[in-house]
Amino acid sequence: MNAQVNMDNRGIEFGFGFLSQEASFDIQFSLIDYDGSRSYARAYLVGLLNTLLVSFIGIILCTILGVIVGVARLSPNYLINKTASFYVEFFRNVPLLLQIFFWYFAALRALPMPEDAPLIFGSSYMTIKGLYTIAPVWNNFDVFFIALIIALIVIYFFNKFAKRKQEEEGKQYPKFLISLGIFIIIPALTFIIGGVDLSWSFPELKQLAKTSFTYEGGLGIPPELIALTLALTLYTATFIAENVRAGIQGVGKGQKEAAASIGLTPSQVLKLIVMPQALRIIIPPTTNQYLNLTKNSSLAAAIAYPDLVLVFAGTALMQTGKAIEIVSITMLTYLTISLTIAAIMNWYNKKIEIKEK
Repeated sequence: MNAQVNMDNRGIEFGFGFLSQEASFDIQFSLIDYDGSRSYARAYLVGLLNTLLVSFIGIILCTILGVIVGVARLSPNYLINKTASFYVEFFRNVPLLLQIFFWYFAALRALPMPEDAPLIFGSSYMTIKGLYTIAPVWNNFDVFFIALIIALIVIYFFNKFAKRKQEEEGKQYPKFLISLGIFIIIPALTFIIGGVDLSWSFPELKQLAKTSFTYEGGLGIPPELIALTLALTLYTATFIAENVRAGIQGVGKGQKEAAASIGLTPSQVLKLIVMPQALRIIIPPTTNQYLNLTKNSSLAAAIAYPDLVLVFAGTALMQTGKAIEIVSITMLTYLTISLTIAAIMNWYNKKIEIKEK
C-alpha cells in the first residue's frame, strides 16, 4: 500500500506495457536478431539467452575440469597430486570478481590488435577484440538436426538394452564406443542421402577506418564472454573437484581391493565400482555449484557482458524507471532457471540412487 501511494505521488504507473515499447538501445552481442528499434521484451530475451549461454558453457566445462582435478587430487603421483591441490587452493580462495577482472583487464587486454594478430591453427585469430574463428554454414540443417535427435533416441534405447543384458546375463557391451558410433554415423548419413551440405566461413580482416580494423565472416566471440566463462569455470571447478574427491573417498576401500582382486584394472575399478557409488555423494553438492555458477554469471555486468542483469535490470530499468516490474521479472527469471536446474539434477540423483528390492 505504501509503495503504491509513493508511486502515485511521484506519477509512476505500475504495469508491464513498457515491454512492447521500443528499447532504443543497442546490444553488442546477441544470439538472435536485435537492434535499437526492437522492444524491451526482445532486449529481455537477448539478455536471457546470453545468460543461459554462459551458464551452459560454464556448467559443461567446470564439470569436466572438476572431475579431472578431483581424480588428480587422489593420484599417487606426487606432481599430479600437488598440482591439483595448488589449483584448488589458489582459485577457490581468490574472489570470483577479481578473477573476472584479471582475465578481462589483464590477460585479454594484452592481446594484439586485429591487424597484428597471428593466424592460429590456420583458421583463427585471438585479438584484444575477441576470438575470431571459422563458422559452419549449413544447407538443410533441419534434416541434420532431426538425425541428431534420432541418434540420441537410438542411443537411449541401446543403453537401456545393454543395461538389461548386463543385469540378466552379466554381459557387458562397449556402451560408450557404440553410442559414439551411433551419434556419428546416423547424422553422417544425412550428408550422403539427406541433401545436407556443410561449408565453412573464414574470418577476413577488414579496415573500418584509417587505424581501425575488424574481422568479417566466421564466428566472433567477444572478450567479455571469454573472460567470464574462464573465471566461472576455473572458480566453480575447484568446488566440484572437492565434491568428486569426497565422493571417491566415501566408497569403502574394501570394495576397491575386492574389485582389484578379481582382475579389474584401476580404470575399470574407477569406472565400474567407484564412480557409480561416488555419484550419489557427488551430485547433491554439485547441484549447488551449478546454481551458484548460474547466479554468479550476473557479475558479467562488471565487464559489460550483455547478460540479463546488465541489459534488462540495468539499461532497461534506467530508461523506463520501472524498477518494481523489471526487478521482479529478473528475480523470477533467475528463480525459474535455478529451479529448473535443481529439478533436472534431483531427477538424475533419484535415477542413480540405490533401490532396495
